[in-house]
Amino acid sequence: MAELPTPPRRRIALIAHDGKKTAMLALAREFEPLLRQCELCATGTTGARLASEVGLTVERLLSGPQGGDLQIGARLATGGVDVVIFLRDPMTAQPHEPDINALVRACDVHDVPCATNVASARLVLRQFESEKP
Repeated sequence: MAELPTPPRRRIALIAHDGKKTAMLALAREFEPLLRQCELCATGTTGARLASEVGLTVERLLSGPQGGDLQIGARLATGGVDVVIFLRDPMTAQPHEPDINALVRACDVHDVPCATNVASARLVLRQFESEKP
C-alpha cells in the first residue's frame, strides 16, 4: 500500500509592535499545540520571545527596524507564507517599528490572510485548527 503524502505544514509569519508583544505571547500560548505543527518565522525580538518564553521553534528574521518585515514581505510575495499575524499598536506605534501598510498591501495582492489584532488572529488560527488533514 502506498503511503499518503504528508500535508504541507502551514507557514505563519508573526510580527508584533512593542506594545503588542505581550498579547502575541498570550496568543501563542493559547494556540501552542497548533503553532507547534506549523513553520513559524518572526521578526527578531518577537521571535526571540516566542522561543524563550513559549518554547516554540521560530525562524528569527531581522528585527523590524532592520528590515524583518521586508523579509517577511519577500517570502509572502514568493509563496513562502500562508498567513501573517501582525499585531499592531495603532495608538502608540513607535517610529522604529515596522510599517504595516506595505505588508498588508502585499497580503492583499497575493491573497494571503493578514490578522492585525488578536480577535482576527484567533479566527484564522481556529480555522486552521478545524481543518483536519
